[in-house]
Amino acid sequence: MKRFILLSAFTLLGFAVACSTATRGDEKSAKTLGKIERIDAAFDELIGRDAKLEVLATGHIWTEGPVWVPRDGGFLLFSDIPRNRVYKWQEGKGESVFLEPSGGTGKDAPLLKEPGSNGLLLDPDGHLVLMEHGDRRVSRLDSWDSKQKTTLAHRYMGKRLNSPNDGVFKSNGDLYFTDPPYGRALKEPRGGEEFPERDLDFCGVYRLSKDGKLTLLTKEMSKPNGIAFSPDEKTLYVANSDPAKAIWMAFPLMGDGTLGEGRVFFVATKLGGSDRPGLPDGMKVDAKGNVFATGPGGVLVFSPEGKHLGTIYTGVPTANCAWGDDGSTLYVCADKALTRIKTKTKGKGF
Repeated sequence: MKRFILLSAFTLLGFAVACSTATRGDEKSAKTLGKIERIDAAFDELIGRDAKLEVLATGHIWTEGPVWVPRDGGFLLFSDIPRNRVYKWQEGKGESVFLEPSGGTGKDAPLLKEPGSNGLLLDPDGHLVLMEHGDRRVSRLDSWDSKQKTTLAHRYMGKRLNSPNDGVFKSNGDLYFTDPPYGRALKEPRGGEEFPERDLDFCGVYRLSKDGKLTLLTKEMSKPNGIAFSPDEKTLYVANSDPAKAIWMAFPLMGDGTLGEGRVFFVATKLGGSDRPGLPDGMKVDAKGNVFATGPGGVLVFSPEGKHLGTIYTGVPTANCAWGDDGSTLYVCADKALTRIKTKTKGKGF
């Protein structure tokens, strides 16, 4: 998932100003970010009136791909893509480096703006799966101790993938993932090409079946990014991070695992601005089918019908989110910070 909008001085200042101190009863004071914007009464059933976005860690370059890991008492992993690292955050212990390098090991990794891992997720067996920018592959961490990886997908029809971005597992074990070109961007652009050295001239949405077969599902989206299933797995949501077509699509899932004709779920093209930086990016779905999608201004919350209920406003480019703890906490990667908010709902799968 990628930032297309450069941070202005206003945005940077806004991030600093938005971080305030809140006291919750006997709890220690905690820094908070942004505010809660309520559009529809149904939003109150999801986010309480006293809910705040708590800052857990900051000082990163670009946080992404959070995933909750229930082992060892529970902890969160997230990517800092430019730093080529995966960080671990655990209650009472703070953060530490979990994996470095996380997604770029080749000779071109130092030349890339964002060589590290992007989306992180757990497969049905509890292994960590990484969307790697620099090495242009989907990989699996075979051991939590040795940190050895196995490549799950890196080529389509003999050509190298662009830079796998985000993924979601279907209950049958099939992996659906997006492959935009953001990871090919260079620190020092040359030749006038935004994303050089691409083998594929399209951005695809793929399915990797349990037997290792890679199937292209659609190449009609200009910049596919975040991806998520509805609770009944009849709908696949895909974000499009294109400033000219900032939308979320909803695709019906066919019986053979392929996609039917998609429909526009929500249009965000006119929502952006200096006070609402960001584009449709990562997303997660709750047990009731509501969609929590990062986009202009923060985390936009939609009903299953695509009605905008409210926004967890961060005021900074916001990359992705993940359910954690008992399923009612939403962890949010907001630009340089890792944050969380307590909700009144629970994530899909909890």
